[in-house]
Amino acid sequence: MPPAPAKAALGPVRRAFSPWNDPDAVPLIRFENVTKKYGDFTAIDNLTLNIYEREFFALLGPSGCGKTTLMRMLAGFDEPTEGRVILAGQDLVGVPPYRRPVNMMFQSYALFPHMSVADNIAFGLKQANVPRAERDERVKEMLRLVKLEKFGARKPHQLSGGQRQRVALARSLALKPKVLLLDEPLGALDKKLREETQFELTDLQVTLGMTFLIVTHDQEEAMTVADRIAVMNQGEIIQVATPGEIYEQPSSRYVADFIGDVNIIPAKVAEADGQAIRLASAWTEGPIEIATSVPTSPGADAWVALRPEKVKIALQPPAPGTANVLAGEVWDIGYLGDLSIYRVKLSSGEIVKAQVSNATRLVERPITWEDKVWLTWAPEQAVLLTN
Repeated sequence: MPPAPAKAALGPVRRAFSPWNDPDAVPLIRFENVTKKYGDFTAIDNLTLNIYEREFFALLGPSGCGKTTLMRMLAGFDEPTEGRVILAGQDLVGVPPYRRPVNMMFQSYALFPHMSVADNIAFGLKQANVPRAERDERVKEMLRLVKLEKFGARKPHQLSGGQRQRVALARSLALKPKVLLLDEPLGALDKKLREETQFELTDLQVTLGMTFLIVTHDQEEAMTVADRIAVMNQGEIIQVATPGEIYEQPSSRYVADFIGDVNIIPAKVAEADGQAIRLASAWTEGPIEIATSVPTSPGADAWVALRPEKVKIALQPPAPGTANVLAGEVWDIGYLGDLSIYRVKLSSGEIVKAQVSNATRLVERPITWEDKVWLTWAPEQAVLLTN
């Protein structure tokens, strides 16, 4: 038997996809000046957001920030107090959930325990009066899609957590909605299975050419699956951008601190020439230099966002006059297998983190507890924040 044809890589498809940069692109979903109040509490505050067809979009934020409320308004379970929710040109306000071309997959999966896998997948099709022959063919198609062809006759309790998650996904996709809503869909899975399923979801979304909207508080999950991320806080969107832009160019201290690990160093602007900025900080032994064109003025308060993996740690001091130098003592070391995290205590008492990749097997640690060390970084590795 000849080998199966190699699966085409999806990377080029994802790299070429950026309708939000096209001024003529019309969003599939638009939240327009949406406010949602529960009594005196404002869950969503005058929010406007565009999501495009075939986009995998993530709403990311802490519990209570309003991300699930936003999704529920799109699904029709809640109505906005003010503003409009538009899908494919249709104002959805007043349209009941069952008449909206969306489907939601819940964290609990909500499978019917007395039904087989095939019957669970077929349930929505049956409710929509899809003819039996077409329904059976669609169930087979969904089982193939989620790689559960041999499990159609089983009941949910006979499946693993990952398999139940796939059944719920297949059921959500069976009616071929315009938008699939994913409410913390992988929260019940263990770490390894969750990571594997994240990549399966992205492959599936690109293959189907559908629009996925995921709600999550897991930053790694959002960074893995999404084309773009909206970081939310207290009913507002703080920043919308691609995962790379969110991580490397956060718009504020809140975003920098929420996404990944970061050192945030308080400083004051000393000089700015349009190409680079020099700052003074009580944390450093000399000036801080940042290669940036962010507009600012001497004397202004600023903060330097510095990711631990951008920081070099050494036992020897750098040459005199070197910019971007912190000196301190190794306070803690976290060994994570592929990398080590050094927590360095400065003379001011502040803790700064540096991350080192463990490229070789660790026999003796060259830098260990209580060592005097120097931390340095290149001017283009840090980000200037003004709020």
